[in-house]
Amino acid sequence: MRIVVTGGAGFIGSNFVRHLVANRYAGLENAQVVVLDALTYSGTLTNLSECLDSPRLTVVHGDIRDEKLVEETLTGADYVVHFAAESHVDRSVRDAGIFIDTNVRGTQVLLDAALRTDVTRFLHVSTDEVYGTIAEGSWDENEPLLPNSPYAASKAGSDLIVRAYNRTHGLNTVTTRCSNNYGPHQFPEKVIPLFVTNLIDGLTVPLYGEGLNVRDWLHVDDHCRGIALALTKGRAGEIYNIGGGTEMTNRELTELLLDATGADWSSVVQVEDRKGHDLRYSVDIAKATAELGYVPEVPFAAGLAATVEWYRARREWWEPLKERAKLG
Repeated sequence: MRIVVTGGAGFIGSNFVRHLVANRYAGLENAQVVVLDALTYSGTLTNLSECLDSPRLTVVHGDIRDEKLVEETLTGADYVVHFAAESHVDRSVRDAGIFIDTNVRGTQVLLDAALRTDVTRFLHVSTDEVYGTIAEGSWDENEPLLPNSPYAASKAGSDLIVRAYNRTHGLNTVTTRCSNNYGPHQFPEKVIPLFVTNLIDGLTVPLYGEGLNVRDWLHVDDHCRGIALALTKGRAGEIYNIGGGTEMTNRELTELLLDATGADWSSVVQVEDRKGHDLRYSVDIAKATAELGYVPEVPFAAGLAATVEWYRARREWWEPLKERAKLG
């Protein structure tokens, strides 16, 4: 079995690859794994250091928009697991072009190559942000796509391209939509690693508006386990929500991070709210539970504590990344 993982040197993709190489996913044991990654600012081979020496892992440095390279990489593949994407909302507000080009056109290039090379299954990793915002209740997979940020719109576009290749060409596709991920190896522009690394260095952290935006938090281990279940058990052409079941406001999350790092509210700077900032996300995971057997297993308190300690102990990982990206 040969599995191509796009974006496999990024936060979520590398977690999936490490577990895949370690044979932790039923039905995917002993697979040959090929990582295709452009190694942009948020992707780093240090995320794969524990498995880079495995004879079952190959890394291809390249862009998913490179048609020739993509076809060469997918030739002989059984599965494609597509993580590669531009994903930071703030960056998409400042400049949407790279998001549309990478997330929509890059996905189309991969789909075309998957057709030409007879890939058995194409799993597309998406986000709950494609649904927009919800005041109460939770979205199921039949909700219309109403994205509000350029990033979310680019992911919604890629979701629809994947659907079209399934309906038009009969390509065996599965799409997953996750809630907010956290855990080790997350690039420190995202809220939890940014806040943790700033706070342990005695720096301030920015809180958008009143901090009342609500997110559902999902540990990256649970997310990747859900992806593996969707890859091996999901029905062709279907979409599965993968959530963590822990909703809280950004203000509540900030309070937990202050407590975990021994800081107080004097370290928090309230900043102008982001344009088009969605108030609340919430996904219904009933379909994934019923069809795939997915339930989140990592308790948020334990997962967050372990994540904070990982960043405390891994300054050599995050400090160069923050310096390179001018974060802080």
